[in-house]
Amino acid sequence: MDALVRLLQLLVLLLTLPLHIMALLGFWEPLCKSYFPYLMAVLAAKTNRKMEGKKRELFSQIKGLAGASGKVALLELGCGTGANFQFYPSGCRITCLDPNPNFEKFLTKSMAENRHLEYERFVVAFGEDMKQLADGSMDVVVCTLVLCSVQSPRKVLQEVQRVLRPGGLFFFWEHVAEPRGSWAFLWQQVAEPTWKHIGDGCRLTRETWKDLESAQFSELQMERQPPPFKWLPVGPHIMGKAVK
Repeated sequence: MDALVRLLQLLVLLLTLPLHIMALLGFWEPLCKSYFPYLMAVLAAKTNRKMEGKKRELFSQIKGLAGASGKVALLELGCGTGANFQFYPSGCRITCLDPNPNFEKFLTKSMAENRHLEYERFVVAFGEDMKQLADGSMDVVVCTLVLCSVQSPRKVLQEVQRVLRPGGLFFFWEHVAEPRGSWAFLWQQVAEPTWKHIGDGCRLTRETWKDLESAQFSELQMERQPPPFKWLPVGPHIMGKAVK
């Protein structure tokens, strides 16, 4: 099976050779950083139409965290275009964090369309190192379709726990690997070396549920879902929440 994967990976590499040469020479990443926000804006709109009910149900739990002030300090990690903003309840003070500065104009548009939220700031940083954010400064951290593309999910989850206050909530929705040994997993292995360039670092074979289970949250709730789009190589999704 491993030999077949390597053979098929080589075939895909040959078919997409110009992309890999550009990546090797350092030309692809700047191009990807420029076009990726536009791609995500299209995909996010389609995804929200399919996942609206599930997202509303998940994020409705945020409302219960509002204190006497009626405000909730919320960090969206890997905020992208702000596709989740419409599902957050009133009173949320949003801090956005993303390593790609090209998302900012999309965030500005999303905030203008969601006046029930308060926009705090946009931090350009990687999730593994959020030193701009103080310990225990957030009531909620949200992370959707992000842990697939970070360098170290373990370090990101450590940072999430650092910035959350005690009892704070971490909401997640991530795509994960197909079952090992399945044909679907084989095709994910074949596509991954090329897909990670197209998807700005996205890894198709991440078993993110294992990182969440070992992150030592005081409580973890998680459900498995089928992929919203059958025509993409991403596999099943996991959705849920964790409590610091």
